[in-house]
Amino acid sequence: MERLTGIDATLVQRETPAQLLHVCEIVELDPATLPEPYSFEAVRADVAERVRQIPEFRRKLADSMFNLGKPVWVDDPDYDIERHCHRIAVPAPGDDAELARLCGHLASQPLDRGKPLWEMWVVEGLAGGRVAVLIKVHHAGIDADAGATIVEQLFGIDAPPPEDPDEELPEGTPATASPTRTAGGLNSVELALGGLLEVAVRPFEFWRTLPSSVPSLPAWITRQRRPVPAPRVSFNGSITGHRAIAWTQLELDRVQAVADGYDVAVPDVVLAVVSGALRMYLEDRGELPDSSLAALVPEDYGADVLRSIRTLHTDLDDPERRLKEIAASAPDTTEPGDQGGTWAQRAASAVFGSTVRGYATRRLSEGHPVVHNVVVATVPAPRGPLHFLGGRITAAYALGAVFHGDGLNVGVTVREDRIDIGLIACAELVPDLWSLVESLTDALDELAEPAVTARGIDRKP
Repeated sequence: MERLTGIDATLVQRETPAQLLHVCEIVELDPATLPEPYSFEAVRADVAERVRQIPEFRRKLADSMFNLGKPVWVDDPDYDIERHCHRIAVPAPGDDAELARLCGHLASQPLDRGKPLWEMWVVEGLAGGRVAVLIKVHHAGIDADAGATIVEQLFGIDAPPPEDPDEELPEGTPATASPTRTAGGLNSVELALGGLLEVAVRPFEFWRTLPSSVPSLPAWITRQRRPVPAPRVSFNGSITGHRAIAWTQLELDRVQAVADGYDVAVPDVVLAVVSGALRMYLEDRGELPDSSLAALVPEDYGADVLRSIRTLHTDLDDPERRLKEIAASAPDTTEPGDQGGTWAQRAASAVFGSTVRGYATRRLSEGHPVVHNVVVATVPAPRGPLHFLGGRITAAYALGAVFHGDGLNVGVTVREDRIDIGLIACAELVPDLWSLVESLTDALDELAEPAVTARGIDRKP
């Protein structure tokens, strides 16, 4: 048994039918590189063996009305790979639009809290014989670092899964359920007593945290406030549970050439490409604001996730100047997350959950100033080639969560010679997501024309 951290408990409590807090990954596999002909049975068997090495994928939430504390993670005695690994096909012509429509529908469905909070959908029927895999994992059970590790374990860089199909599950994994106990072999009395103990020590933990937290609280509050609020645009409203998904790939050589040509970093170029695409998208819709949009940029730094708010300079019509301003400007705010995490750790999750549900019901996200307009998250990924079943993975698109007031999320994965960009949005707030994806390529072309041509790299047709 492992009780959730305060941050993970708040992620569970924040989830509503509209605000789904799982993250997704779409990977594409080239069957021509498989050593054996593709079969779904082989996929499921391979995943089953790999999951044996990932305890997080075999545990579930346990809670009860008597539990006064945070929910706990427990081993699922009824774990069965067939309840998690599914097979589905897209209709003809099996193009990216059909795949995105299907994945958007699947991403719109909440995970079943009666079993481990993940599922995999193997998508067949794609044009050219491609096979795609959609993975959904709840945010409470995964962070950026863990996510990169799990992707490596599930798909592997070059290492195959264990070969022994009769290998025993790790010690401590229950094999059968007991009707007198809650899910995972924990009865209600044990859960209630553990929760009561947590509540009992909470005041002591609070007072122990207070001396170190209070002096830094004013600075933490200041970091949450931008000098100038961001303008409100169409995707900064209350969200529904419907998700739209789209993606594209950028050639890393072209992005690197732009970075070299302007003497900036690759992440600055990526932000400038997103900025240019958002400017084109909003201009086409007649809603480009006079002031600049801002992006929340979470970046992984080992034990910490640094969350910066960056001005995107969408008010500038010159793409070169926009890139230089992005590269030259420091983040408007920088939040290491420790202060917020510390207070969340001490919070009563039930009270927090009620507050969040009230915030959503009353559509309060539409009544206060906008802090940032979009999330642009760089997702850790192995730089070497990824394989699945011995075949080459040709794309990996990370899709984060969207929140009330933040109806658009851009996931960036730098992998081999490509930058895979996945977009997920509330379908009602961004009804034409593919047009925004097309603008990403156009925005790179705007920057690449002068910088790339000088380096002898042709513009992508």
